[in-house]
Amino acid sequence: MSPVRLIDQNNEQAGIVELKNALEMAREADLDLVEVAPTASPPVCRIMNYGKYKYDLAKKARKAKAHRHETELKEIRIRTPKIDEHDLMRYVGHAREFLQRGDRVQFSLRFRGRELAHIDEGRRVFDRVVAELEDCGKIEQRRSEGRRITMMLSPLPGKAAKTDKAEQQAPPAEAAQPAPQTDATAAE
Repeated sequence: MSPVRLIDQNNEQAGIVELKNALEMAREADLDLVEVAPTASPPVCRIMNYGKYKYDLAKKARKAKAHRHETELKEIRIRTPKIDEHDLMRYVGHAREFLQRGDRVQFSLRFRGRELAHIDEGRRVFDRVVAELEDCGKIEQRRSEGRRITMMLSPLPGKAAKTDKAEQQAPPAEAAQPAPQTDATAAE
């Protein structure tokens, strides 16, 4: 039998013991003997409830998966390069929310009919969008294909996580305090 370094159920070093003795100690404690570092010299074994250990690992993995944000691609379609200022700012506001959440945003603008002769108007619209969103996003890709021009924005590194945490940790608003009574209101 080869010796093993044993860690008991209380996470204390039991020292180097024979494998047969370690198995006996695990049986007496009604627990399992688990080899945690087989490449060490001598191998390290721990006395633990292996089923509970596996359950805790799975629980931690589920919790980590629930809190993870997967980046999505959100598309905003602008129908015409003759878009009104207020409508454009509404699209920019939505894009800002998406970028702050950590999602990528794709703007697409489709030219219809004679609008195709004025592609520069569409580029001006995209330049305006970029100017409005330069604090929270950067251009990842810009391309023109036929009657459509597209632009992909990605969030700035570090900006998305900071804004989410700042919103979550904001202290709740103070409850409205009643107005203090003055002598005039107390006399009534």
